[in-house]
Amino acid sequence: MDIVTLITVVVSLFVIIGLAEPLAARLRLPYTVILAVLGVMIGASATFFLRTDLTDALNPVAEAILGLPIRSNVFLYLFLPTLLFQATLGMNLRRMLDDWVPILVLAVVAVVVATLSVGYALSWASALPLAACLLIGAIVSTTDPSAVINIFRSISAPQRLARIIEGESLLNDAAAIALFGLFMGFVKLGVPDPTLGDALARFPLLIFGGAVTGWFVARVAVWVLALLSRYDRAQISISVALPYLAYIGAEQSMGASGVIAVVAAGLTLNLMGPGRLPPASWANLREVWDLLAHWAGALIFILAALLIPRLLEEVRLSDFALLGVVILAATAARAAILFGLMPLLSVLRLSPVVERPYRTAILWGGLRGAVTLALALAVTESIRVPLELKRLVGILATGYVLFTLIVQGTTLRMVIRWLGLDRLSPLDDALSRQVVAVALQTVREDVASTTEKYELSRDVVRAEAKQFGERLEGSVRAAEDSAEINDRDRITLGLIALAGAERDAILVNVRERTISSRMSEQVLSVAGRMIEGARSGGRSVYRQAALQSLSYGPLFRVASFLHSRLHFSMPLARMTADRFEFLLSQRFILQDLSGFIDGRILRIHGRRVADLLRELLARRIEAVETALEGLRLQYPGYAEELERRFIRRTALRLEEREYTVMREDGLIGAEVYNALMQGVAEKRGAAEGRPHLDIALQRSEFVREISTFSDLDEVTLKRLGRVLRTLYVNAGDLVAARNSAPKSVFFIASGAVELKIGRQSWRLGRGEMFGQMAILTKNPFRAEVRAIAPSTLLVMDETRFRRLLDRSEALQQAVQASAEKRGIDMPSQGKP
Repeated sequence: MDIVTLITVVVSLFVIIGLAEPLAARLRLPYTVILAVLGVMIGASATFFLRTDLTDALNPVAEAILGLPIRSNVFLYLFLPTLLFQATLGMNLRRMLDDWVPILVLAVVAVVVATLSVGYALSWASALPLAACLLIGAIVSTTDPSAVINIFRSISAPQRLARIIEGESLLNDAAAIALFGLFMGFVKLGVPDPTLGDALARFPLLIFGGAVTGWFVARVAVWVLALLSRYDRAQISISVALPYLAYIGAEQSMGASGVIAVVAAGLTLNLMGPGRLPPASWANLREVWDLLAHWAGALIFILAALLIPRLLEEVRLSDFALLGVVILAATAARAAILFGLMPLLSVLRLSPVVERPYRTAILWGGLRGAVTLALALAVTESIRVPLELKRLVGILATGYVLFTLIVQGTTLRMVIRWLGLDRLSPLDDALSRQVVAVALQTVREDVASTTEKYELSRDVVRAEAKQFGERLEGSVRAAEDSAEINDRDRITLGLIALAGAERDAILVNVRERTISSRMSEQVLSVAGRMIEGARSGGRSVYRQAALQSLSYGPLFRVASFLHSRLHFSMPLARMTADRFEFLLSQRFILQDLSGFIDGRILRIHGRRVADLLRELLARRIEAVETALEGLRLQYPGYAEELERRFIRRTALRLEEREYTVMREDGLIGAEVYNALMQGVAEKRGAAEGRPHLDIALQRSEFVREISTFSDLDEVTLKRLGRVLRTLYVNAGDLVAARNSAPKSVFFIASGAVELKIGRQSWRLGRGEMFGQMAILTKNPFRAEVRAIAPSTLLVMDETRFRRLLDRSEALQQAVQASAEKRGIDMPSQGKP
């Protein structure tokens, strides 16, 4: 085929891809179904015209279509990395990490169950060797992620559920392709009946080797991208090369799974990219990848569909029975996951509750697509696979894809309608009315300012204002007087609106670079949790999500362990600095939300809901201020450095805005504007850097400020700052159990704890200590000690405490005062 003919065919395919999307929307069918039907029609037509004697005029076109270099390597090496990489970039990964257990369990278990179910069913129903049957099972166990995601968007599924299924669909493909490579190797080697041990021995290498390769290549790429922060096109070019380097490196150099490597590379860039690249550069990169993935997905589908007539040429009547076995076994395996495993995960609180209608929609929406066809094509091309197996793999895989697309795909909307998933719930219906009312109020204000600015005719303005006012009044009344919505749901709607306003404010601050790129994903994730918490559980879950955002997570505790036990401080310093910046960002955003409550919430939901939301917001602000004050006290001076950085960033943003206004008004030309903006960019680069946090130095300063240690000399204070161990606890965590053996004394760096003995209780705050009485009296802890706020405790072991007590008169006095407060008789110096 000459180059002109090849280019003509490829251009024609792009035209078809462009027309397929509006056609799918008009026919209300999945986009992949339309592409598959068009591909089958083109392939069948080309074959027909080549074999018919009716005309020879279309033979060159038919030969060009059938002569396209469609090989499995084109799919697996060219298109598949693009699809997988873009899917990982589009994930809200920080939110998916909250649900990593159900995602991994569903992905891995679903693939294994489907592979084994189809494999053993085919082995029972045919004379094929088990390895070949398991190979077919792995091929047909890959779902089409885009089809599944589109289903959930069309039925307005809960975001957390959609996120779990999206992650499951992506990792499902990765795991299935890894299994395909495993069993394909057994078939090529002529191992008819591989044992489970053989498979399990090689599977970890495929997964782990691919993950390490992808992670390493992505880390190097992120480092290069950060060096090219001023060159958007260079960054995009490097990102395009990244998935292919990861795929080829894993497959050719490590003998591992290239698919897993691409997924690992995408996840690594997703996590690190927003913090290392400017927001505009990251947004441009994502847009380019969205377009590349759209083209790759459409081309892989339509090119694979062109092969369907060829793969079905040698179909026999007996093959339909085996195809029925594949369909039944694959459907039964997916049903077992959806109706057996998912409810179990919900009972164990590892996954959200998935209602039966949603699970039915997922079952019927498990479409197979181009990946299945590409894997089948790879088998048919191999010279080491027996001919009969090639024929069966091509027919069964193609037949199953056609069944899912034509039977399930075309009836999917009807099933969704039958399940009632196309209708809004009363709460969502009320929310839509609220959105209309809020939007119309904003429009009225904007229209009023516009008519005043352009001095339009008063009669026209008055007539239109009256008509618009009637519409607005009706919308507000509908939002206020909905009979189906009770007061509790009105509060939920108000919380959803408040969390949405918080998210919008975050996006504005990120675009204006008031909030750094490093923090943008984290604060947006918190806003997302607020929205989902309000929708799923109302006020209580919203409040729980707010408290969780301020708590110390398990990674913080690991970092603390590394610092205190192994003297490796870098993770703790970085996470503490992140916490500082996060709390400052939260405070800036929350303080701006009062106006939203006093404006839109009050007008739509009334004063009672507005007052309640104002109280909740005040509590969140107080909790953030308390956490921030605790860090300020623990690390004096660092918060001020971050605040100075915020002021510098804000000043640069305002300066940039002024130059843009002057350029638009024609006061300065393009050359002057570019020179000024370049100067701002250089200053912004210097302001982006976050000040370094020296934990050991900061702790020494904190120890110096505690009155208990006021009489210690400088050398002792520095030594004390180094030997004190840091313990981070969340509100409600047990610090010391009643009747436990005393081993340490605790000093409260930030936060507060409560000591309970029977019905009596004491609360201790910053600078106070506990545990010293049990050590000095050599008795077990009489009190149960729990944190009542996220707290940072400095811990000193018994031996050092006794030495320090001998040397410090201030410490002796503090111990004596604490004993008298609790009615305990101690020696005059507080020593045993």
